[in-house]
Amino acid sequence: MNKERIPTIYPVMEHFATVQGEGFHTGKAAYFIRLGGCDVGCHWCDVKESWPLDNHNSMSVDDIISAIGQSGLKTIVITGGEPTMYDLEPLTEAIKTKGYSLHIETSGAHELTGSWDWITLSPKKFKLPKSNIYKKAHELKVIVYHKSDFDFAEAHAKKVNEKCLLYLQPEWSKKEKSMELIVSYIQKNPEWRISLQTHKYLNIP
Repeated sequence: MNKERIPTIYPVMEHFATVQGEGFHTGKAAYFIRLGGCDVGCHWCDVKESWPLDNHNSMSVDDIISAIGQSGLKTIVITGGEPTMYDLEPLTEAIKTKGYSLHIETSGAHELTGSWDWITLSPKKFKLPKSNIYKKAHELKVIVYHKSDFDFAEAHAKKVNEKCLLYLQPEWSKKEKSMELIVSYIQKNPEWRISLQTHKYLNIP
């Protein structure tokens, strides 16, 4: 007789229905689950309240599945914080059995676990990605805060698979200056695309 599975608990800062604002899936309705905890520490991060490990509500896998079901949405995005800090296999296994499309947004700072339909890799200088995620990523999204970020982007673009989409995204606090640099760069390097934080322009979560 199999032992009853003890529900796995995750720290969840927030979970909500929204519209994906960035990258390839911009404009698609999605349910976001933001896990608490981050050890990457980007100084320009706009969700620094997600960093602490112990400031968030604990939710079991069953609780999370219930919240998703009530939303009526089919695309689920796991983000953070830094979601790869946790073993995501139990969570993704449960979500996938319900027939949802499952996405993750991560810096790749820890080993990737779980089963994913879409992987957004957004590497950070402060803690570089683990090697196992590069060939799995569907899109590479590099935040442009300084001119040096273009060289950083190119270095990581050499590591992803040939089908991986390449995005440059202006850091919000410097978006006007960064946008000018990005447009000029993409005109000379058309393999790259622009990603915008459209949810901020539209004032939605």
